[in-house]
Parts: sequence; C-alpha cells; structure tokens
Amino acid sequence: MRLSRYFLPVLKENPAEAQIVSHRLMLRAGMIKQSAAGIYSWLPLGLKVLKNIETIVHEEQAKAGHLAMLMPTIQSADLWRESGRYDDYGEEMLRIKDRHGRDMLFTPTAEELITDIVRGHVTSYKDMPLTMYQIQWKFRDERRPRFGVMRGREFYMKDGYNFDLTKEDAMHAYNRHLVSYLRTYERMGLQAIPMRADSGPIGGDDTHEFLVLAETGESEVFYDSAVTDLTFGDRDINYDDKAQCQSIMEEFTTKYARTDETHDEALFAEVPQVRRKVARGIEVGQIFYFGTKYSEAMGATVQDGDGKQVLVHMGSHGIGVSRLVGAIIEASHDDKGIIWPEGVTPFHCGIVNLKQGFAEADAACEDLYHQLTKAGLEPLYDDRNERAGGKFATMDLIGLPWRLTVGPRGLKNGVVELTCRKTGESEELTPQAAIAKVISQYN
Repeated sequence: MRLSRYFLPVLKENPAEAQIVSHRLMLRAGMIKQSAAGIYSWLPLGLKVLKNIETIVHEEQAKAGHLAMLMPTIQSADLWRESGRYDDYGEEMLRIKDRHGRDMLFTPTAEELITDIVRGHVTSYKDMPLTMYQIQWKFRDERRPRFGVMRGREFYMKDGYNFDLTKEDAMHAYNRHLVSYLRTYERMGLQAIPMRADSGPIGGDDTHEFLVLAETGESEVFYDSAVTDLTFGDRDINYDDKAQCQSIMEEFTTKYARTDETHDEALFAEVPQVRRKVARGIEVGQIFYFGTKYSEAMGATVQDGDGKQVLVHMGSHGIGVSRLVGAIIEASHDDKGIIWPEGVTPFHCGIVNLKQGFAEADAACEDLYHQLTKAGLEPLYDDRNERAGGKFATMDLIGLPWRLTVGPRGLKNGVVELTCRKTGESEELTPQAAIAKVISQYN
C-alpha cells in the first residue's frame, strides 16, 4: 500500500478525551473514530489489525476442532425468558421492540440461542462432542463506557459453546479451550495469564479469565510471580488427548493467580513472600463450565448409550477480539507510539523515501516495494512529498515492526537503513540483504 493513496488521519496532539495509552494512540494513529459514547468506527488501519487478530483466533480454533458459525445480533426475548436471564441480566442488555411489539434484544452473549439451535438438531450422544463458535459484534450498555475499545458498548467478540454428554467430557472441552487460548495469545505477542475468576451473569462454578498485566487494567489481580515464567511455546498438541490437555491446564493454573473477586488471603499467604505480586490486569478472554444450567432450563437433552434421555453438559468460551487491539497496545508501546508484534501488525514493513522525486531513490523504493510484495508481505510505502521528520514520526506512531529508509546518501554507498521498531536499532545493508532479513522475520 502507498501511503499517498491510504486513509490514515493521524493526529499530532493527544485527544483530551483519551485517558489511557491505547485509546490515545488508536485515535492518534487514525485507527478508530468515535461515533457515540463507547461506539467506534474502525478505520482502515484499525480494521487491518482487528482482522489479523480475528484470523489468528479462527486458525487456533480450527486446530482445536471447533466449528465456526454465525448467529444473528438481534435475538428474541422469549429465549432469554426461557432460561430465566431476561430480567436478571440487568441494564447492560439493550432491550428493544420490533414493529409488531415483540420484545427483542441486541446480543450481549448467545448461550440461549445456541442451546435452542442444538436442542432442535442434536438428539443422540453420537452427535457429540460438539463445539461451535462465532466472531460477531456484541452490545452491552455500559454505564460508563471509557478507555476506548477497552470498555466500549459495542465490541467484537469470539464466543464459543461446547455440548458434551458428561461432565468429564465437558471439562476436557474446558481444558481444550484453555490450551488453544494460550497458543492464541502467544501468537499475538502477549502473555495472558489464566486466573481463577467469578462467573458473573454467565453462571457456573468453573471459570478462568485470561489477563494481560498492565498498569491500566480494570481488575486488581493477585499472583505468584512464578506464573509469569511459563510459556506455551511451539508445542505439538493433540487436542483429542485428554491427559495432555489436562497436564497443560494444571501447569498453567496450579500456581496462585486470581482476580479480586476470588482472591483468598489465606491461600495467597502460602506463596513465598518474594513471589507474592499484586498488580492490575486487562481481561482478554474467559472460559466457563456451567454444566446443565441452560440445558435444564431449556430442555436440551440427548439419548445416551443406554437409550436414556440425559441433559447435555455445556460451557462457553470468549475472546475479546476488539479489546485485544487495545490490550496489545497497552502491553507494547513507547513514548513515540505503538510497537506491533509481527503476528498482528497491519503492515509487515514500512518504506520511507527521504527524497521523493529523486529518480534513484524513487526507483530503489519501488524495487523494495515490489520485492517485499512478491515475497507475500505487505509493505506500507510512504511516498508522500513530506519532510523526513514527519515521515519518521508517522512510522513510529503506527508502530510497524520494521522500517526501510532510502535516501541519496545511502544509495551512493549501495545501502539502505533497516530499523527495528521494538529495539530502535538500525543497520545499513544492501537492499537485497535488508529484504532477506525482513522476510526472515515472518517465516
């Protein structure tokens, strides 16, 4: 993409309404624009990051054997009355009426709708285990929407639902989701710690939240610092192997890590004092096992191997896709702007032409652009007739992992400058060597 043809409305000053880093930088980098309180338009740069995160989520869900689907954003209130949640959910749920006066609602979550789908089509234990998920816009009418996409009213979310014959099978689904989430977050350059949490309006006794440590986190968290030494890495996972998934679950959840709602001072005191940590965390996902709560209320049963009708066991599992954009920025930025991890960056490399209109510089930039594109990467070429300082400031603000700088002086010596956004280190390389190094970061 050539920046002269791109829509990137960057701001030089910090917006007064933005209170945290991610909100400030997303507005300044031209990623989002507020439409109403807690509701945003996603501009081209922001949408690219959002879609990159969505792609990672889809890929990891597919590896775990989960099936993608899509449900409507508007649901009938009748299903929620059936489950007993219509009146209990609270004012966060946007209740509306259609032209015929029927009670409807804008989806905050979809346990009722997916249960209705499954109870109408799944009748035998032979049809299970079954896990389906969607990535879809949700709406919760927060009393005080703030912090940009970190606490908006409209948000993009992955929500998945498992249906199993027994609690044992459902707990394997729980563990399977925990494992797939660990790999998902690490691919995004994040360490998201699973912490024992409160189930809230979803219900159930077994639940973990995934939290990214950050000063601006909305939750107070208590943890054993040894948990931050754990990494998932490039493990070969068989998601059908119950023992393997259980082992990983125990590895990442045995050490003390809890949100303030479930914090236990007595248990925390058993952690060696030097490892007891209190911090803030940003929730980026949550997994639940709630047994037969919804299947009992809504009559979702199947025939087991003995011919008896039994209630199905269920769980739900969410990832805040739009919230992750903000969480990544909170975890990866400096005073110049965003620092995107390679896994989610909107463009793989920036190209800065220091002397637009100078034939040799123009030709060199075009060749770099062509070679990177040919290699399957997507560069952003700043071909504007602007000052060098302004071009560097824009590249630092939007945070692309790598920048190639081309100017007459370097070309005389047969080199271009390659800069790593994360470390700030620069080196002079031949154009071919610079291209090879950038390509190697994504292979």
